[in-house]
Amino acid sequence: MYLVFVMMTADKHLCRMVNVRRSQHLFFLLGCFLLILEQTEGFYVPITYVQSAVAKGGVCLDGSPPAYHMDKGFGAGIDNWLIQLEGGGWCNNVSTCLARRDDRLGSSKQMIKQLAFSGILHNKPKFNPDFYNWNRIKVRYCDGSSFTGDVEAVNPATNLHFRGQRVFRAVMDDLFAKGMSNAKMAILSGCSAGGLASILNCDTFSGLLPVTAKVKCLADAGYFINAKDVSGVQHIEQFYNDVVATHNAVKNLPQSCTSKLKPGLCFFPQNVVGGTKTDLFLVNAAYDSWQIKNILAPGVADPHGTWHNCKADITKCSAEQLTVMQGYRMEFLSALGGLGSSPTARGYFINSCYAHCQTETQETWLRNDSPLLSNKTIAKAVGDWFFDRSPFQKIDCPYPCDKTCHNRVFDGQANLDIVEF
Repeated sequence: MYLVFVMMTADKHLCRMVNVRRSQHLFFLLGCFLLILEQTEGFYVPITYVQSAVAKGGVCLDGSPPAYHMDKGFGAGIDNWLIQLEGGGWCNNVSTCLARRDDRLGSSKQMIKQLAFSGILHNKPKFNPDFYNWNRIKVRYCDGSSFTGDVEAVNPATNLHFRGQRVFRAVMDDLFAKGMSNAKMAILSGCSAGGLASILNCDTFSGLLPVTAKVKCLADAGYFINAKDVSGVQHIEQFYNDVVATHNAVKNLPQSCTSKLKPGLCFFPQNVVGGTKTDLFLVNAAYDSWQIKNILAPGVADPHGTWHNCKADITKCSAEQLTVMQGYRMEFLSALGGLGSSPTARGYFINSCYAHCQTETQETWLRNDSPLLSNKTIAKAVGDWFFDRSPFQKIDCPYPCDKTCHNRVFDGQANLDIVEF
């Protein structure tokens, strides 16, 4: 008996149509699987549930234990730790939190058991030369508050647990028990809502580590700005006000900000980074695709859908829409002013790709055709900055001048983050 297989990716056929005997097909499938894995430049890491967190109240929205995926360090990196916080938007009231309570963004019961690691999480020097042998951890996101919430009471009618900060602390405790208490170097990183979490929890994380450790933070697509939408309304500000109030996040936001501004405003990095003591690097697109879709042109501000095609593909934007987006870029660059000017304490890679999350995807982190600034990939820029080989503070020229973006939409986790206020 003969079996026919066709295996392919979006780029090309990896295993062409062939005939194989029944006794050979398992070996054929295994070979194809390994070839596909190599082509996608990633590998899979199993999930770990933090059962001990339940007793501490550090649980997901539905009360299930938090979780993470860990690939252990080896060789010279055995005492170094990279913590990557997952993104996935936020919930700002009981209704929106209920909407995600029973999916993977609110329950560890719904999370996949194997997660692909690539980019900054890769374990091969070819793909991740500076951090490949570190302990690399992806912390799953299931609280809806960028790991800042802490409400003691649980309404039995909804069974919603607003415990993001307790989740963060419980995961850190678990990692400390696995060796992070002896860390020599560490990075708190994250993508999207996880990138925002890495900023908001940066000094807290640094304070947990040994005083002798070299600790820095990295925010990927987490620099959300307080801007008006195309209808002239600041929907994002009200949304963040509601997030902070719903999750009682104020006590876990940086006091350097909350002592001066309303709590909701301290969910915006531009109001926080100036008071952040730990070194911080930003990777962000000036035309961040999530921000364009949800802050600049959310559905509520575009009832007739005139921005629909533009948001889906920047090459389909009209001249008028591009002018509006150029204005948004200028607002974004202005908001970077809060970072301060120290080239050693603050680094940034601000490109003009239409992108959201670029450190966990191999094609944007480090590959032959990756986006470049000053002829450096994101991986090279981050590595040089972290190890103090050279500072990096570069801002790209306006769209569409950067040809290293290939006019492709690097959207990372954007589809998971859509809020549509």
